[in-house]
Amino acid sequence: MAPVVSPMIAHGRLLKEMYGEDIKVIFLGPCIAKKDEAERDARTRGCIDAVINFTELEEWMEERGIQFEECEDAAFANPDPKVNQLYPVENGTIRSVIERGMNPKYQHLCVTGIKNCREVFHSIKMGRIHNCIIEVLICEGGCVNGPVVDKNRGFRFKATLDIESNALHEAPDLPKLSENVSLEKHFTPNVHRDKMPSEEEIQAILKAIGHYKVSTQFNCGACGYFTCRDKAIAIYQGKADPEMCLLNSYEKAKSLSNQVMENAPNIIFIVNSEMKIIEFNPKAEEYFKMSRAEALERYLFEVLDTTDFDEVLLTLEPIVRKKTKIKELGITSLETIVPVENQDHLLCILQDISEEEAQLLRLYDKRLETVKMAQEVVDKQMRTAQEIAGLLGETTAETKAILTKVRDMMLNDEGM
Repeated sequence: MAPVVSPMIAHGRLLKEMYGEDIKVIFLGPCIAKKDEAERDARTRGCIDAVINFTELEEWMEERGIQFEECEDAAFANPDPKVNQLYPVENGTIRSVIERGMNPKYQHLCVTGIKNCREVFHSIKMGRIHNCIIEVLICEGGCVNGPVVDKNRGFRFKATLDIESNALHEAPDLPKLSENVSLEKHFTPNVHRDKMPSEEEIQAILKAIGHYKVSTQFNCGACGYFTCRDKAIAIYQGKADPEMCLLNSYEKAKSLSNQVMENAPNIIFIVNSEMKIIEFNPKAEEYFKMSRAEALERYLFEVLDTTDFDEVLLTLEPIVRKKTKIKELGITSLETIVPVENQDHLLCILQDISEEEAQLLRLYDKRLETVKMAQEVVDKQMRTAQEIAGLLGETTAETKAILTKVRDMMLNDEGM
């Protein structure tokens, strides 16, 4: 680590020496780490009074109604920094040092991005890099791609080109500094030694995260560690999550999806845009009476009507639980066809409801039979009522005739 302060701190100290300690020095930039350097680092605290990033500056200017484009141009009061203007772009610091004549025994290297920075530190730790001046930038591309730069504006590359074209590729004259202005920065060891696991503990952790043998330890680095062994050590030290293993998570997900496919009670298969069968579960094998291997060699239109599939492929609108009679399989099913997102595939699920449909038909037949029986009872009751009514009518007529005859006889007797 270079034993000098950053340009921000150096400039702040120089300004306060030139204009007095009571002035306020404000730093504008795209870096949030500068806030920490200015306010919290005891070695550099007090040199800069405020750190404002570009987003904060824009918000302040908007609040004050200041239009940047309407402001007049003015020359900088400071001397031209020339090649030092390359500081915010990738490899800028190294190039500035080269202009001053870097010791030829040292190689130079610029590394940007967190992953690459970790890798170069690992190489240094392993003793693979020597006699090298390394410019390490967490932000890919340098400060012009800082965390508070609006990435949507696409300024990064234009800013790099502008800086490259404006910078004079020569070293400025070194200013004569007062003895009161110190550019030195001192570092003190702050090493924290984590407890290391035993070989048995490492192997136990590797097995726990799915790496049972060396052949399954792919050392892909997706988790942020260079090897699976490093990841196991980090887990032991409480620095890493056992679940954060991309390949292990993928295998688990794959295993779960396979279980769903294997044990699902429904017919499930997947076809591509050409109707080529690319997945076929055991229930599909049972209904189609062909093995998965045979199915993967065939096209869906060879064994099934693909009208609905063509429609989904054309409209990308899923069909959900559509009751369909599949004559090829001799079943009635609830058909679901869904386009697979970001892939030219269709997922089909067929739920056999033939038995349910048969039960509904039987229940319907029973209802019809019940209605028929009820109608027969009604008809019989109506016939009985009509017969009773007929008998009552005949009896009433006979009674009337007899009573009339009796009346007439009585009247005749009275007349005698």
